[in-house]
Amino acid sequence: MLRQFSFTGLLAGVITVKSVTREVSSAQPLRRNGFTFKQFFVAHDRCAMKVGTDGVLLGATAPVSKARRVLDIGCGSGLIAIMLAQRSSDETRIDAVELDPPAAAQADENFRESVWSHRLAVFAQDVNVYAQEHPAQYDLIVSNPPYFESAVACRDEARNAARYTETLTHAALLDCAQRLITPEGLFSVVLPYDIGLAFEALAHQKGWYSAWQMAVRDRPGKPLNRLLLTLSRQAVAREDHELALRKSEGVYSEAFCALITDFYLNY
Repeated sequence: MLRQFSFTGLLAGVITVKSVTREVSSAQPLRRNGFTFKQFFVAHDRCAMKVGTDGVLLGATAPVSKARRVLDIGCGSGLIAIMLAQRSSDETRIDAVELDPPAAAQADENFRESVWSHRLAVFAQDVNVYAQEHPAQYDLIVSNPPYFESAVACRDEARNAARYTETLTHAALLDCAQRLITPEGLFSVVLPYDIGLAFEALAHQKGWYSAWQMAVRDRPGKPLNRLLLTLSRQAVAREDHELALRKSEGVYSEAFCALITDFYLNY
């Protein structure tokens, strides 16, 4: 039997549940070692992968409203976890796992600086080990995972680990998520579009079902370049959406603005 799962509120911008309101004044000087959002700052100078649109999209759309235990796999600077903390109730606890020690330390500092520090925790650990120690605990898991094959590697080892599937293959990620998630839990990822489709096909082979997806393009008429995907261990009716980040003239689209209005300064 298919279970109907509704994500209708995502595009309407009605998904935010704020436990604290603390907007950064536009007159306040912006710090240079990271990214300033309306209610928090994310330093990322010690992280291989910086704050970017992929993480922002996942943080703005992952279905956190009913979650009470959340896990961010490969959290980097902690951006997605903090966004989910802003969007969720004060009862929601958010853990994050990060293999790279400098990035884990920076995520911990970002967590401690946020007003949701009491709900955020980071573990500097291999998620394969973590999954063995924390089975079936999370009703939402999120990840902005590595996606390049290791045939052509860059010189920065930390950036390699963040971008290449050598340290965490997509098959291993799906297996870890399966061990960590509750029976009715959801697993949300963001990937380049073609790689995301391959990830979805692999997930289906491993017994996951697609609950929701959003195909993203930069502007109308351009190729699809990102895929936001939410998976379930239960059979569900999938919802499909498309998003153009910008209008034809180059300004942000209304749909994208609805997603970022609680986060980006000046929106």
